[in-house]
Amino acid sequence: MIHFLTGQPLWLAALFVVGFGTAISMCGPSLVRRYVTLDKLAFNNEIAGFKYTAVATLYAVLLAFVIIVAWEKFTTAQTDVVDEAGAAVTVYRLSPGLGDQAGNELRGAMTNYLKAVIADDWPAMRQSNIDGAPSAIQALNAIYAALLTFSSVERGGNAVVSEILHQLDEMTQARRARLIAAKGTVPDVIWLVLAGGAVMSIGFTFFFGTHNLRAQTLMTGLVALLITAELLIVVAIDRPFTGAVAVAPDALSAVLSDFVTIKGDSAAASLGDPLTH
Repeated sequence: MIHFLTGQPLWLAALFVVGFGTAISMCGPSLVRRYVTLDKLAFNNEIAGFKYTAVATLYAVLLAFVIIVAWEKFTTAQTDVVDEAGAAVTVYRLSPGLGDQAGNELRGAMTNYLKAVIADDWPAMRQSNIDGAPSAIQALNAIYAALLTFSSVERGGNAVVSEILHQLDEMTQARRARLIAAKGTVPDVIWLVLAGGAVMSIGFTFFFGTHNLRAQTLMTGLVALLITAELLIVVAIDRPFTGAVAVAPDALSAVLSDFVTIKGDSAAASLGDPLTH
């Protein structure tokens, strides 16, 4: 259910988690009053208050910890995409150091890779596919093939090739990191504890006895609203590449657009355009 909600529009997830959860919670006090009298509930208010403080504090700590971890993973996924884009553009800019033929092959392979990542890898990550799209894998293999066709003699003492290999390794590692992040951060067992803790924390408020039932219902609704809203945050950012709150391939798209400019500048330089010197 949770994984289903992460892939839905934010308004739909909010309606189910926050709206439905709060509405059901506000029915709780009235339901309890039908079976337990006000005198019995009010008699234990003082002791119940101390116990509720302990329960609420423990749950708040757990929920805050999960939100922080999920947000850190989300921002790390953004960084991985930026790092991948930065390494890709560095390889592209260094490719003329391989000569005309090898450089052109490497630039073409890098362009095809970014197109495949944007068109196919992102939809695959929305399905939590940690292997990525086959087309992106093939395009990445083509980059390595284009680089390794450079003669071994020329590779040996060429600092440009060494740097290209280093940047290509950085790009590959960043890709692997974002694919793993697509699966999500919060394990199922923690989701179970979060859901159970929310039910316990909200349900505890049903058993306080106040003379004004409407006031108790409103207080229960506010508690439920706060808890479910925080749960919605975790639902929204748990899988960084899925749903309305997701990491987009904007950095890679920008790099792909820059390739046209870089290619134009290189062509102008090769023709001896004085404006490029």
